Amino acid sequence: MLPASIKKNDSLAKGLIYILSFVVFAAVVLLKKIQLDISVGFDIHIFAKINAVINSAVSILLFLGLVSVKNGKYLLHKRMMGSAILLSTLFLVSYICHHLLAGDTPYGGEGFIRYVYFFILITHIILAAVILPFILFTSYRALVAEWPTHRKLAKLTWPIWFYVSVTGVLVYLMISPYYQ
Repeated sequence: MLPASIKKNDSLAKGLIYILSFVVFAAVVLLKKIQLDISVGFDIHIFAKINAVINSAVSILLFLGLVSVKNGKYLLHKRMMGSAILLSTLFLVSYICHHLLAGDTPYGGEGFIRYVYFFILITHIILAAVILPFILFTSYRALVAEWPTHRKLAKLTWPIWFYVSVTGVLVYLMISPYYQ
């Protein structure tokens, strides 16, 4: 196991995690009400493509992070998971840019695939809305070297985060033909 990277301060950490999680959640919710009507001089749906690439990379990093920790390569695991967090932050910025500029795109598929799309989309949205504080608490427990708590949280956090990143790519692949 690795030594602590930061000094433990649960009250400060909890406060920061809750505030950051609320601010991110509120920003995403507000995207439904705000759309900028400006011309940026390029296809604004490039942000959606960037998001899919980032989500793909996050999925790969999460998988490699799991494999590395299972093989006892803790420093590699730390780097993979830190990179996944960094890319997820970049994703969030790109996601906000895309939705501020493009708004929502209605899904045009019909029949059974429409139900599949909405099932994937709804589960993705719900889990994406709740996973951030879990990711942050799991990371915090690792940074303060509380390994039993980190492992316990990671067993819940990892599969949800992985599902959200993979379904983000699926949602993009299914909705992108309907971008205008």
